[in-house]
Amino acid sequence: MPAEPLPTSAEPVEATRWRLDIAYDGTAFSGWATQPGLRTVQGELERWTAQVLRLPEPVQLTVAGRTDAGVHARGQVAHVDLPAAVDTSRLQRRLERVLDEDLQVLRVSRAPEGFDARFSALWRRYVYRVWDEQSTRDPLLRGHITRIRGVLDVAATNHAARMLLGLHDFAPFCKPRDGATTIRTLTGLHAERTADGIVEFTVTADAFCHSMVRSLMGAMTTVGTGRKDQAWLAEVMGSPKRHNGVLVMPAKGLCLEEVRYPADDRLAERANLSRAVRTLPETSEEAR
Repeated sequence: MPAEPLPTSAEPVEATRWRLDIAYDGTAFSGWATQPGLRTVQGELERWTAQVLRLPEPVQLTVAGRTDAGVHARGQVAHVDLPAAVDTSRLQRRLERVLDEDLQVLRVSRAPEGFDARFSALWRRYVYRVWDEQSTRDPLLRGHITRIRGVLDVAATNHAARMLLGLHDFAPFCKPRDGATTIRTLTGLHAERTADGIVEFTVTADAFCHSMVRSLMGAMTTVGTGRKDQAWLAEVMGSPKRHNGVLVMPAKGLCLEEVRYPADDRLAERANLSRAVRTLPETSEEAR
């Protein structure tokens, strides 16, 4: 009787998608994305997930927002596809035991059909925190708040912020990447001073391009402290490429607070829409 054929690695393996809700202090990380020889959030999570599940191959995470070096997160979201036969019932607890204290997986849950951590997201919400000369500075918070000179006029800042809302080409505020669009929809940009004087900028958009939030904060603090006016901000917005006059604020003041997704039955639809190339509406000859 001929021997039965052995299974080959080419045979498809059934997989299940899992959602990971993640928080981290970005101070000691070289950003989210894996980089050879550097400690990154993605690198740590992929390495330890494979180890605690005793997988023969590395896993690959897809994330909602690729944070830069030094940026923090309370509400980061990622997904990972794992072989269906793998026991993930205690994955969150196992990761809790091996990960360093500056990185935590808060929850592991089976992802609904059509879920994609990056493309299914409706919006991301960041908060940038600053101390100005009216702030009470707590030295225990110094790794999460950026110090600026002068006094920030919150009302003037919010008035200027209105011109940035909506669908725009944010090239003046982004570091260019080949083949990547800089058109985004900014749905929220608001500053508020807390009881202890910290100024918190809340920024919400469908997505962000590289360094966009920290560049927006550079522009907002420049206008808010009176070093530039709204006419300068309008000039910046009219630039077809990155504007050299916009300061990129330090990473430590920035935290990804939340990623919002639609109802489960709209996840796939949203993912398909997000993958489409963004464009600005055409302007008619009469309107020019």
